[in-house]
Amino acid sequence: MKVFIKIHTCNYNGGIETVAMCDEDLLNKVIKEENLRIEISKEFYGGDLIKIDDAIEILKQASYFNIVGHSIIEKAINCKLLPREGIRHIDGVPMAMKMIF
Repeated sequence: MKVFIKIHTCNYNGGIETVAMCDEDLLNKVIKEENLRIEISKEFYGGDLIKIDDAIEILKQASYFNIVGHSIIEKAINCKLLPREGIRHIDGVPMAMKMIF
């Protein structure tokens, strides 16, 4: 399994990086449920296509991330990067965010 990854750097406040990842099959899809809508756009998520194990190593170092998809979420839970209770499902697709202040 592979995932798309894109790292966004904020040029103020110390150059904070946010890692955006999605399962390979979700890029350019829109998921909706009631008043929630997530666009899994190439602009935000569509950087490099990498192996899921390499993605996990990057997430281990990330202070901020936004991940979407069954494969990356399950792998992150199994590697203890986030708790199952922190997962939000939109139209059956899991997503999670991590922020450290």
